[in-house]
Amino acid sequence: MDPVRYRILGTTQVLRPDGTAVPVGGARLRALLTVLALRPGRTVPVRVLVDEVWDGEPPADATGALQALVGRLRRTLGADAVASAEGGYRLAAAADDVDLHRFERLAGEGLRALTDGDPAKAAVVLDDALVLWRGPALADLPDRTAEAARWNTRHLDVRRARLTAALALGYAEQSLPELTALCDTHPLDEPLQTLRLRALRDAGRTAEALAAYEDVRRLLADRLGSDPGPELRALHGELLRPHGPRPAGGARQASG
Repeated sequence: MDPVRYRILGTTQVLRPDGTAVPVGGARLRALLTVLALRPGRTVPVRVLVDEVWDGEPPADATGALQALVGRLRRTLGADAVASAEGGYRLAAAADDVDLHRFERLAGEGLRALTDGDPAKAAVVLDDALVLWRGPALADLPDRTAEAARWNTRHLDVRRARLTAALALGYAEQSLPELTALCDTHPLDEPLQTLRLRALRDAGRTAEALAAYEDVRRLLADRLGSDPGPELRALHGELLRPHGPRPAGGARQASG
């Protein structure tokens, strides 16, 4: 039988083996499950659970309140879902049963495939990773700023890698809408800006690529007081030289 699946890339959810959702009511209950799911199969100390679930403002009887919350979670998920261990509690799940950890495994596989020169495999694996992302990471943690920021950065890394694979496969034109939107959101991200310029070049839109480079150059000067990095400058040099035939665009969607 398939295992229970836990989702924390977005609001916290639990899926039974048949795919139906288990209602997990209450902000504290979802916060507790999120903290445990971040460390599947590992004992999380009581002090860590209390600190993260109550965001540094624990109740007077923190240990008793946590025990009561764990009891509620067991009644929701099943008595065996949360194990007691010395000094804490453990979610009885494998890493791949939690979407965040499955995302990270697939991201690693996709990035390695891209590095190894296999953009087709990278595209498939990275699509599988990206489809797991449903919203802001760790949405049910009371204070998720630092941890969520780390995962949101990783999400952007994976999207960037997926677009890199798309360009390598000849899908420049199809990639431009997503690249343009990402560059509007992250205007100082030079690797993204480089990808957008490459996509414009590969789609045969060299004049637009040169104009976009000038926009990026002015933006970096105004915001950071710096010039474009070596990769952007090298691409600009290529744009100024005569080119041979461009890669043909593909017909399928460039990214997931």
